Amino acid sequence: MHTHDRQILSLAVPSIVSNITVPLLGLADVAIVGHIGNATHIGAIAIGSMIFNVVYWLFGFLRMGTSGMTSQSYGRQDMDGCIDIFIRSIMVAMSVAVSFLVFQLPLRSLAIWLMQTPSDILPMVKCYFNIVIWGAPAMLGLYAVTGWYVGMQNTRIPMLVAVLQNVVNVMLSLFFVFFMDMGIIGVATGTLVAQWSGFLLSLALFFINYASVAGRGTTNLFRRITMAVNRGSGVWRQFFMVNRDIFLRTLFLVAVNMFFTSAGASQGAMILAVNTLLMVLFTLFSYVMDGFAYAGEALAGRYYGAKDLLSLQTVVSRLFRWGLIMVIVFTLVYVIGGSSFLSLLTDDNEVVRASNPYIYWAFAIPAAGVSAFVYDGIFIGITATQGMLQSSLVATVVFFVLYLLLFPLYGNHALWFSFIVYLLMRGLVQRYLFHHMPIL
Repeated sequence: MHTHDRQILSLAVPSIVSNITVPLLGLADVAIVGHIGNATHIGAIAIGSMIFNVVYWLFGFLRMGTSGMTSQSYGRQDMDGCIDIFIRSIMVAMSVAVSFLVFQLPLRSLAIWLMQTPSDILPMVKCYFNIVIWGAPAMLGLYAVTGWYVGMQNTRIPMLVAVLQNVVNVMLSLFFVFFMDMGIIGVATGTLVAQWSGFLLSLALFFINYASVAGRGTTNLFRRITMAVNRGSGVWRQFFMVNRDIFLRTLFLVAVNMFFTSAGASQGAMILAVNTLLMVLFTLFSYVMDGFAYAGEALAGRYYGAKDLLSLQTVVSRLFRWGLIMVIVFTLVYVIGGSSFLSLLTDDNEVVRASNPYIYWAFAIPAAGVSAFVYDGIFIGITATQGMLQSSLVATVVFFVLYLLLFPLYGNHALWFSFIVYLLMRGLVQRYLFHHMPIL
């Protein structure tokens, strides 16, 4: 096997395992609550989890920006720079988290209003929010630490942390709910403890594995923090510019995804169910391709930082080969599986039948989306974040223009067509920008 292929797989496979475990935290909560209450309990957990998923998604720049800048410092063999990025990322994550805690009441009110939370589950949603919000420092801190590990070419520690979080969450939630009879409070508490367990483990593993890099002793630690804070304004400016671009780019992604759900809901409960079911196929593909994107972040940044453009171009080529393999595999699975695959996700045969006219759009997801995933990883690695922002802006505008023009004529088909073109446009714009970069 080619050397770069081994590097890609050694980074991608643990990341894929980590990605797959992420939804298990929410699914475990839903499954446990589903055995202690009625639909209102399930609805409360669903909305509560969605609130935090959206909020944390918006702050994903803490992971992505950290990954790109760290991988470049790693490529330059600048270990001091790697540690400085770690410290700055943690500081920014904690600052954001503290603001969440200070302004948690208006944040809760805004989130409940945006989610159009039904009044019958409002008390339970508030209860869940009031507990889980205290996990903000752990979750945002974990984003920063995870990004740093990826930049250091280490995706095994994030995988270990993700697995631990799931084990702790399931075991404690079961204990609190079924043995302590704490209901939704128990589920929220289990989630909170799992989040802090993951963050503290990631920090412990940092000191165990990178003590020689970070420097031993409290005095040395304080000296390193002071050095990171007092770096020139240009370093901080680059740090915030990179993260600003990723944050704005994420806003466009959130806007499209939330509108997609809203547009489906506006067509009735059946179309909403159909679209939700078919989007699972996109989610499954994204979990795998995100793993290769993480590999792209680590390796592209490493070779870009080392000014090894030949290896950078080779990594890009190999990433797209793996992307093509994933497109073929997923497309074949979706086409051959067809409605049978959807039947594994729901027992409602009526929803499955209603999905048949639209399932062909889902077949196109792998081919349309592969370039966007691969280039996202590469652009993060080389911190070409303005290119990511520009591609997302163009793709989002195209999405809404197509939808507004075609929806009166083609209904839900227009929504899916707009989404497929949106995925395709992100990749095409990034391809154009990448091949016109001065470094190449």
